[in-house]
Amino acid sequence: MFRRRHHQEQEHHEMHPESKISGSKKLEETLVWRSTYKPEEIRWHEIAAEGETGKVFRSNFHDRFGRTVLIMRPGLQNTTGMDNQMRQLVYLIENAILNLPEGQEEIVWLIDFTGWSFSNNVPIKTARETISILQNHYPQRLAVAFLYSPPRIFEAFWKIVKYFLDPKTFQKVKFVYPKNKESVEIMQSCFDVDNLPTEFGGKATMKYDHEEFSKLMIQDDVKTAKFWGLDQTINRDAATES
Repeated sequence: MFRRRHHQEQEHHEMHPESKISGSKKLEETLVWRSTYKPEEIRWHEIAAEGETGKVFRSNFHDRFGRTVLIMRPGLQNTTGMDNQMRQLVYLIENAILNLPEGQEEIVWLIDFTGWSFSNNVPIKTARETISILQNHYPQRLAVAFLYSPPRIFEAFWKIVKYFLDPKTFQKVKFVYPKNKESVEIMQSCFDVDNLPTEFGGKATMKYDHEEFSKLMIQDDVKTAKFWGLDQTINRDAATES
């Protein structure tokens, strides 16, 4: 399995020479994107319906390095509209960054494939847009993405989407399997097994309560507004609505 992955990495580098776009150019593009997309203004109530099944959420634990952990469960996909799905993605990335401890700048993704199949898989277009947002507008935020025990049929999907990844991002994607010794060691080096949910080889129980998570996000919306200096705007809008 790991020998095949090594071969895939070599193939990927051959298909994707290093980008010649300068860092300043990427920064400029991101600033333009932020000025139009306005990720800091997205609020939980706008995308709460996307989170009803817990398909993506911020976990209540950090990894051993203090990094915020986002959990994705693609088998629980509950909507079809790409625009709002992307808004939820951006919202949670911004929220994860907001909750990083001082001195830490990266976040970790844990992807649980329980219940995943081609019937509930995201379209290629959505996968490509997801990768585009992560690579182009949050390039230094991804520490690692663990794809935990993906089914064999996922390889067909992966063969397509992996070519959307630049070499740096590709290196941060790790396939891990519960019966593989190296995989177990990788997970244990990054996580305390007492905090890690059983779905990822740990001992903790993973529970998503949409109502409780919504309360947490609403509280964080206030922190986000204050951080960006938008709290007065929110108060003014609330007063207008009342």
